[in-house]
Amino acid sequence: MQLRQSNIDRLADGEVYDTLIIGGGINGAVSAAALSGRGVKVGLVEQGDFAGMTSMWSSNLIWGGIKYMESRDFKLVRELCVSRNHLIKHYPSTVQEIRFLTTITKGFRWHPLMLWAGTWIYWLFGNCFTRPPRLPSLRTVNREEPVINTKPAIGCFEYSDAFLHDNDARFVWNFVRIAMNSGCVAANYVEATGFERQDNLWHVGLRDVMSGREWTVKTKTLVNACGPLADRTNALAGKQTDHRHVLSKGIHLIVDRVTPNKRVLAFFDEDGRLFFAIPMGNRTCIGTTDTRTEDPHAAITDDDVTFVLDNINARLSLDKPLDRDDIIATRCGVRPLAVKNTSGNDRDFLQLSRKHEIDSNIGQGFISIFGGKLTDCVNVGEEITDLVRTMGVDIRFPDYRWYGEPVDAVRDEFFHQARLMKLDDYTDASASEPLSTRLWRRYAAHAIGMLENIREDPRQAEILIEGTEYIRAEVRQAARREMITKLEDFLRRRSKISLVSRQETIQQSAGLMEACEILFGEDAQRRFDEYFHDHPVTNGIARDPGAGPLPAEGATNDPAAEQETAPQQRQEGDFETLNW
Repeated sequence: MQLRQSNIDRLADGEVYDTLIIGGGINGAVSAAALSGRGVKVGLVEQGDFAGMTSMWSSNLIWGGIKYMESRDFKLVRELCVSRNHLIKHYPSTVQEIRFLTTITKGFRWHPLMLWAGTWIYWLFGNCFTRPPRLPSLRTVNREEPVINTKPAIGCFEYSDAFLHDNDARFVWNFVRIAMNSGCVAANYVEATGFERQDNLWHVGLRDVMSGREWTVKTKTLVNACGPLADRTNALAGKQTDHRHVLSKGIHLIVDRVTPNKRVLAFFDEDGRLFFAIPMGNRTCIGTTDTRTEDPHAAITDDDVTFVLDNINARLSLDKPLDRDDIIATRCGVRPLAVKNTSGNDRDFLQLSRKHEIDSNIGQGFISIFGGKLTDCVNVGEEITDLVRTMGVDIRFPDYRWYGEPVDAVRDEFFHQARLMKLDDYTDASASEPLSTRLWRRYAAHAIGMLENIREDPRQAEILIEGTEYIRAEVRQAARREMITKLEDFLRRRSKISLVSRQETIQQSAGLMEACEILFGEDAQRRFDEYFHDHPVTNGIARDPGAGPLPAEGATNDPAAEQETAPQQRQEGDFETLNW
């Protein structure tokens, strides 16, 4: 909490910033990292927690958008494949290649051989960076993935994309941390209350959501990176833009692992859209839905859950079909899709991709980011830097590389120290990977300091919260460096504990209160009680704030929700899985 408070005090000290970024999702985080790393004086505020909206609801996939091959948007596919390769190269511990095994059923609009040929073109667009595609026989698929129901299938094909080994929100947070390391002053739970342009400066009203404190910050340039709330922020600032958002809701269900193989099982759902079963450690993430919505805080409905369960059960051969009792956690969020302000709603909803658009008013130093996806995040940071330079801000270190893992020498030093102290001997028997591998992937160079903590006190290597892989040293690191303001920030975004553990298990963990004491000190009990009050369990599944409770099976939704999730509405769009 000390880090957040000191940053708020710095934001309120009257200094003039080169750039103030409103919004701490992936677009805001990479903008802050790119600008601050290159010598720009940057402030970053987020009205909730960092990555607290769209950026925490993804499928954790980093992919080139193979679905856009069908719409012949080859330029976009090429750009996304190159961006995917770039992330794999610069984040080898975090962004890793993974195989997609796609099953085609009888009556589908394309023959499997045609689709397989398309994967070769896709591979070529990606500069042959990944493993080449494969056309396995159904017999081979039955042997390799007996969980797949191949009875209605006429063929399968396999190709490569990539995924995030840890969760999406953690990936976003690391950009925020990189930005702070470079001098950015960032704070979560700080909202913008008003904007005024005076004497070539923006005067931005800010309010600390936690304390109610209000103040004004002056900045030369302003970046609206508010994701689904970008249009509201532009309206508050009195800005007309060329683009706006339409919103598509997507949900995922987390269940126990359905296959031991580290491979994405891809299908086409009953409406002809891609549908995935994605590995998540000892869990599987299944989904998604695509439903037009006007609400940036979309709620999961009974229809959504039924749709996902029906689709996955029809495509897998399980000893027992998945039902609501098998759901460990849910993900429900919206994708902000960029459209021209002059375009018709229905046509845009049918045709939209996740491509980002950036509108700017150079003379007034105002930038708005629309749409986008995690795969393309580095390009967003570079484009924002170029625009801020055009607005007259000095980019002191234009050649500095602001993204990627540390150089090999730092990595080698970490693993050398880890081997000397036999760190992996501390790995818990239930862990999915060696402790040294996990600490490096999550904390990179900052993991070296954790080695010293463990050498001084071996208890720091003990798992603190039962049923998870998080050790005591990680919680202490989070308390000091990760701006944990609420318990949800740690359980859901800095870690993925609440995604892979049932709420009852978390609540009953003997170590959770100790974790709260480390994170919040004398405020521990209040934060503990607050979290479980805000995350009640419905049908055994925890509710996420803003996502609504999971309805009981057969429950009657309100009329607006029923209209929103009607079957014909599902057929309106052909969107890719929420990847951001």
